[in-house]
Amino acid sequence: MKLVLATHNQGKVRELTQMLHNRAGTDQPVEVISLEHYPDAPEVVEDGQTYLENATKKASVIAKYTGHLTLADDAGLEVDALNGAPGIHSKRWAGDNATDAIRIAKLLQALDDVTDRRARFVAAIAVVHPNSDPEGVIGVCEGHILHTPKGESGFGYDPIFVPDGYEQTFAELGENIKNKISHRSKALQQALALLCNLKTVN
Repeated sequence: MKLVLATHNQGKVRELTQMLHNRAGTDQPVEVISLEHYPDAPEVVEDGQTYLENATKKASVIAKYTGHLTLADDAGLEVDALNGAPGIHSKRWAGDNATDAIRIAKLLQALDDVTDRRARFVAAIAVVHPNSDPEGVIGVCEGHILHTPKGESGFGYDPIFVPDGYEQTFAELGENIKNKISHRSKALQQALALLCNLKTVN
């Protein structure tokens, strides 16, 4: 089964590929390819009002372009003290070209002297076959925000997010543990049921 991941983010590619291979549970092997194999693929503007709208739009456009079964995700960090921000704007919250370090610094500055640091990661995954309607699922991982970054693994806001039930950040726990408990993992586990019911276009 050929599956296109509608992303250029290599952190996501590694994470999703590992989770798919670990959890596929199917007699049909999954060949995962990313948009790096499609350098001329159209850029998809993420202008939806929800994670699922953005994921569905990306998956639909790329499925139509490639002719293959496509999986896309959109995710964000929601902080209670910031009324859910940065949310769906997590990637662009500190500017279009901001690095992970800049995004983290802006978030920590916004939370300076804030004691309620409850937060959650939310991920939406959409699965689209070129000849079928899109289907989507949502995964959530609850936790809290640290005062300083810790850990070298992962990407995005991982160094400042501690999931419930743990004392280390996603960046400290490493990919193996993160990929079992994360928001994206929870969404993907649901999405696998959708994948098993679809076949790629020959």
